[in-house]
Amino acid sequence: MASSLQTQHETQSGVYTFSSRPRAVPNRPKYRQDAPLLNEEQSSYGNIMYDRRVVRGNTYAQHILPITSQPDPVEFLRQQEARKKALSRKRLKEQFGPKTPEPLEGRMNIDVQTEMYLEELSDHIEDVSVECQTDMFLDKPATPLFIPAKTGRDAATQIEEGELFDFDVEVQPVLQVLVGKTIEQALLEVLEEEELANLRAQQQVFKEIRDAELVEVQRLEERERRLRVEKENRIKQQKAVLEKEKETADKIAARAFAQQYLSDLLPSVYSNLKDCGYFYDPVQRDIETGFLPWLMEEVTSTLEQRYVARTVLDSELTIFREPFQLFSQIKN
Repeated sequence: MASSLQTQHETQSGVYTFSSRPRAVPNRPKYRQDAPLLNEEQSSYGNIMYDRRVVRGNTYAQHILPITSQPDPVEFLRQQEARKKALSRKRLKEQFGPKTPEPLEGRMNIDVQTEMYLEELSDHIEDVSVECQTDMFLDKPATPLFIPAKTGRDAATQIEEGELFDFDVEVQPVLQVLVGKTIEQALLEVLEEEELANLRAQQQVFKEIRDAELVEVQRLEERERRLRVEKENRIKQQKAVLEKEKETADKIAARAFAQQYLSDLLPSVYSNLKDCGYFYDPVQRDIETGFLPWLMEEVTSTLEQRYVARTVLDSELTIFREPFQLFSQIKN
């Protein structure tokens, strides 16, 4: 996009919006030319990842672009302070960090393998040739190192063979390390093989013990199942026996209660029925219903006749007694 054709304005809410005028796309060649022609429009390109107008990070926060392109002095000072602190920490780390001690006089430090497994080292470095298209502008060449002018006089010293370095003596520590590491690695491998063999034997023994335990567990589970089934059957049988005994006891108790209840009930019922006249003697009933009423009537009629006769007799005696009483009075 062409920044020269874009316009930028700020709304009242503080949010920036951008718009550009419509224009035709220029015809560009497929490949770049070595040198741009005069009076030819040279298109400008920009990386959108470094454009300050592109919002990055949390989209929920409000990003407000500065009105001017000058950075904030407070932010600039803070960045400078952070840069100085990082440089000071780097210098302290380089100065006081752990370093390899300097070699003795006439010797130098070399890299030695200290890993558990040795690797074959080779001085041959693999290299690959590649080609690429460079830009039309060349980079600035490196500044040459400052070499001061040579002063003093040259001197030479003849060193005979074996004076500074004796291979047979110097190689002994390296050989001791290599042989020791090899023997140690071999012993470790042998011990590892023995340990693996012991582990396999222990696994086999454990497997046999586990199989035996599984068989024993299955046998115990089957035994437990049989005992449980037998127990359930016994419980069911005992429950059935108890139910029968309870039913029998209930029947016996009901029968005894019925007998006890009926022993007093039957005589009272018979006596009540007898009193009500449902059970009677025919002769006694005939006497009570036929003879006794007739007898009572006869007795009653006889008594009435006697009463009437006595009443008549008393009245007659009273009539005959009055003259005698009058005569006796007169006589007296």
